Amino acid sequence: MDQTVILNKKSKYKQMLNNYQLYLFLLPALVYFIVFHYFPMYGVLIAFKDFVATKGIMGSPWVGFKHFERFFDSFQFWTLIKNTLGLSVFQLIIGFPLPIIFALMMNQIRNEKYKRFVQTVVYAPHFISVVVLAGMIYVFFSNNGLINHLIMLFGGDTIQFMAKPEWFQPLYIGSGVWQETGWAAIIYLAALAGVSPELHEAAIMDGASKWHRILHVDIPAIMPTAVILLILNVGNIMNIGFEKAYLLQTPLNQPSSEIIPTYVYKLGLQQAQYSFAAAVGLFNSVINLILLVAVNKFAKKLSGQGLW
Repeated sequence: MDQTVILNKKSKYKQMLNNYQLYLFLLPALVYFIVFHYFPMYGVLIAFKDFVATKGIMGSPWVGFKHFERFFDSFQFWTLIKNTLGLSVFQLIIGFPLPIIFALMMNQIRNEKYKRFVQTVVYAPHFISVVVLAGMIYVFFSNNGLINHLIMLFGGDTIQFMAKPEWFQPLYIGSGVWQETGWAAIIYLAALAGVSPELHEAAIMDGASKWHRILHVDIPAIMPTAVILLILNVGNIMNIGFEKAYLLQTPLNQPSSEIIPTYVYKLGLQQAQYSFAAAVGLFNSVINLILLVAVNKFAKKLSGQGLW
């Protein structure tokens, strides 16, 4: 038995040597991840220390879970969790199915010119920077903006969208859906392009309607892709975009716009509380890791598809 294992190992090493050019192609990616992703993990130690810049990471005093306890006991803890999860979960619920629906609809269009026009129009918002998008939201939804002019045109009263906390979530999620739906649909359109035309022809011969072909041919074809993307999205649920939340944040809508990334930025960079900010960020990453592993296991049991 041991000899078989040794022979298998030698065989694998021999295959690696014979295909060393392919492994050399992997080298730049490995170096990148080691230098820019794994090596910086050393800095996580400051979450367990009272970091003093002049003493360095190793010279700073060890305090254990002091900063985590401070965060858990702070009055903002549940507000931050509620705001972060609220934005992430609703964005996932609304934003995840829409690219699938859009891709299925686009796949049914037979007029190529019209199809290309729609794709161009829907993909274009993805290339707008977050800063420009935030500026557009301020312009359109200000007191004298287009939306309020339309509301007043129909006899309504002006709404202070940027000043009311209850409007922050709809504006954030709605703008994200408008900007990313078309771009996110590309991967599903690619999966649908790989569906054999013979399957559709066979379904038509059996009397299947367009709806039945979508339901029994197209959706099963993109389901593995959808499962993988869902796992990745859920595993990243606490890492909601910092830039747009920070740019759309005002003193008046802060009760609903203050999320963990903006909180970490203010404490870590503006107030120089590096250890506390690192502890909050580490807590955020651990929650993401737990969700990623849990959702991957659930998806594998449910559909047999997973990341590993």
